[in-house]
Amino acid sequence: MVRENLKAVQEKIGQACARAHRPAEDVTLIAVSKTKPVEMIREAYEAGIRDFGENKVQELMDKIPQLPSDIRWHMIGHLQRNKVKYLVGKVAMIHSVDSLRLAEEISREAVKQDTTVKILIEVNVAGEESKFGVKPEETEALVRAAAALPGIRVCGLMTIAPITQDPESSRIFFRTLKNLSVDMEGKNIDNVHMVCLSMGMTGDYETACEEGATFVRVGTGIFGERSWQI
Repeated sequence: MVRENLKAVQEKIGQACARAHRPAEDVTLIAVSKTKPVEMIREAYEAGIRDFGENKVQELMDKIPQLPSDIRWHMIGHLQRNKVKYLVGKVAMIHSVDSLRLAEEISREAVKQDTTVKILIEVNVAGEESKFGVKPEETEALVRAAAALPGIRVCGLMTIAPITQDPESSRIFFRTLKNLSVDMEGKNIDNVHMVCLSMGMTGDYETACEEGATFVRVGTGIFGERSWQI
């Protein structure tokens, strides 16, 4: 099932990119493996996927030693500062940096481990109270402050659009994030490289691809609906 689902998702990414006149290679598919057992993750790995996303630190720490070392793990969920020490050096990127205090903690741990952590700034484009992320108008201040910290590289922006049955309704949020990214890039801030746009999930990743996503985060579309206990 996983292999067939992956093929379908990859084909849709290719079609969406073609509609937007951009190469499909510009988009990295992150298989969101939260709550999924190692066996299913391995099936996706064997089908060629190397980027996986988790939103809970403990679950990620449990999975890493059980799976191939060339997997690129992405932290896509809300991150508490006291969990940062477990992630640094273990993940390819943290997508969900939503405050300066979190960025400062990541910086402290990165310096301690003599490494550089790639981060994305999470923006609450839709202004939903239930979602984390900075307001669009607060983004520049956080980008500048985070970029000035040692051991951090600001690589772009991330957002989560409201859950909807109509993917077209997400377009405005993805377009807003893209425009914000272009605006940030144009300011030529030191240590800021707006090359990554993490947006789009199972319900709206095709729209996200059309609007410039470089990472799409797809879980249900690959692994199915059922939640598994680890």
